[in-house]
Amino acid sequence: MQLDEAFEDLKYEELLIILLKTKPELSGIFFDFGIPQKINLEAYMNRNFRFNVSLKRFAFLTGRSLSAFKRDFKAVFNETPSRWLVKKRLQEAYFLLEKEKRKPSDIYIDLGFESLSHFSIAFKRAFGVVPSSF
Repeated sequence: MQLDEAFEDLKYEELLIILLKTKPELSGIFFDFGIPQKINLEAYMNRNFRFNVSLKRFAFLTGRSLSAFKRDFKAVFNETPSRWLVKKRLQEAYFLLEKEKRKPSDIYIDLGFESLSHFSIAFKRAFGVVPSSF
């Protein structure tokens, strides 16, 4: 059964009211439409590397212009953002495949790869084996 869009919106509004009544301090999170302030780049990227968003969006979310993001990123990680993201995602994939026995088809999207074939090629290039060999 599919919910009517108006009913769904009403339920979201109801949930928001309940959350704000029980935890009023969340209002600053839900209703802050300002430009984000410059935040700790290393902590943010280590928490959010899995998301498949553009570098421009990562820059905005960390309170930086794209050029400042790239410059700060290089200073913090000694690597370009694109290369670092791929390496970090592949390291996470290796862990999930080897230690948690997950399937490549179950993890590639969660790790920010757009297709299974792109993931497989990048994984083989990095580790010398295809991810399905685990």
